[in-house]
Amino acid sequence: MRGKKTQRFLIVTHVPHLLWKGQLYAYGPYVREMNIWLQYVENYVLIAPKVEEGEPSKIDIKYSKLPIKFKTTQPLHFNSISKVFSSVFWGAKAFGYMIFEMNKASHIHLRCPGNMGLIGCIAQVFYPSKKKTAKYAGNWDPESAQPLSYRLQKYLLRSTTFTSNMQALVYGEWKDKTKNIKPFFTATYRNDELKPIRKPNFEQGINLIFVGVLEAHKSPQTLLEVARILKDRGINFKATFCGNGSQKGELEEQVKKYSLIDQVHILGNVPAEEVRRLLEESHFLIFISRSEGWPKAVAEAMFWGCVPLTTPVSCVGTMVGENGERGFLMGNDPEKISDKVVSLKDSPDTFFKISEAASQWSRTYTLDYFETEIGKLI
Repeated sequence: MRGKKTQRFLIVTHVPHLLWKGQLYAYGPYVREMNIWLQYVENYVLIAPKVEEGEPSKIDIKYSKLPIKFKTTQPLHFNSISKVFSSVFWGAKAFGYMIFEMNKASHIHLRCPGNMGLIGCIAQVFYPSKKKTAKYAGNWDPESAQPLSYRLQKYLLRSTTFTSNMQALVYGEWKDKTKNIKPFFTATYRNDELKPIRKPNFEQGINLIFVGVLEAHKSPQTLLEVARILKDRGINFKATFCGNGSQKGELEEQVKKYSLIDQVHILGNVPAEEVRRLLEESHFLIFISRSEGWPKAVAEAMFWGCVPLTTPVSCVGTMVGENGERGFLMGNDPEKISDKVVSLKDSPDTFFKISEAASQWSRTYTLDYFETEIGKLI
């Protein structure tokens, strides 16, 4: 079915990994993608942080096969004095691992942005003839505010002076593109999941959803504010949060404070199958994130005809269209978001036209297509 496989594939990532009952687990969307890469690989070596104890969470999944070597590090953090010395030690150790393993690798694969990705970007400079790929899962927009470590990774990946034989996969088309840079995408669903979409009509109420971590940079609070406004206006609705994070407790308290228990449901982390079911039932995704690469929450919502109200970061404008063709670019203004929701509820033909366009666009990017494109890179 597949051609000759690469013999020794080196993965460098900042994603924490857990060995549990003889299997290797990590964050589900990342592993799901890596398992596709590994279809084209005979053996692989992994350099990544290791979680020392515990069980996989609901959103963790296992690798399709184990690495021939797992060189473990500790997570690297340079945002506090107490962690700097430990991170310098483990960073130096990771650099040594990389230099050694890159020398043996037939293909070097870096996961960026992150501190491990930065070290990998530096280490790969010493191996100009090695075949390399990098997945830059953050915002590549050169005009966006970025931490220094992210800017360094982007510079090294883009540079044809320091980096050779590299295909760096980025989200969107940008003016700083060099021959190292390849616009790319990601995917969640397969062709055989392309079933018809049957949204509930608005007479049964408006269904709103947020999918993502409940942290300030994702602005989950915005959906709660929209819920308050809709309730004050006497609109029949349901709002669902999928995800965990530091703001979960605060959101739950506000749901009680504002008597939204019947309308707002905070589910925590839920399996992918449940997220899919909820997206199929939802009319609108409220996702006011400050920074994204390829926002899977937006792409997955669009796949199921859930119209996104989101922010103009990274390649999101390309995804939803600049003029409301497949969704809407909004600021973090709950009143304006509420107005848009109500106006589309009152114009169901317009809503369903946008929902259909969103679905058609997103359904271009299936796992089958993704799998084919990954095969071309290895």
